[in-house]
Amino acid sequence: MEYIKSVESVFEIIAEPNRRAILSVLVSSQYSVGEIERQLRMPQPTVSKHLRVLREAGFVESTVDAQRRLYRLKPGPLQEVDAWLFQFRRFWSAHLDALERHLDRMDRQQYGSSTPTKRKAGRRRRGPNRERDKGETK
Repeated sequence: MEYIKSVESVFEIIAEPNRRAILSVLVSSQYSVGEIERQLRMPQPTVSKHLRVLREAGFVESTVDAQRRLYRLKPGPLQEVDAWLFQFRRFWSAHLDALERHLDRMDRQQYGSSTPTKRKAGRRRRGPNRERDKGETK
C-alpha cells in the first residue's frame, strides 16, 4: 500500500505541466533557475516554486556554484514510474505490433508486395523485449 501511495504522489507531481517542462529541460544538463526561466519563458517565481516542489519530492537536486544554484535530475522517482509502467508495456507492445501488421497490410494492398515503403523503414518497434531509444531510462 505504501508503494501505491508513493507512485500516486509521483504522478500528482508530474501531472503539473510546468513541472514536466522543467524536467524536460533538465534531461539534457544541469541549469540555474535563470537558464530554466529563459528556456521556458516562465517567470522566475514560477520556476522557483516548481523547482522547490520537485526538489522536495526528490526529482531534482541542487548544488551551489559560486553565486548560483544549479539543478539537475535525480532518476529515483522517474525510475519508480518506469517500474510501475512496466506491467503495462506488454499491452502497448501487442497494440503496436498489431498496428505494424495493419500498416504492412495496407502497404501491400496499396503498393504491392514488391515495393518497399518509406514508412516501414522509419518505424521503431517498442516494447519490453525491444531496444530502448537512446536516453530512455530502464
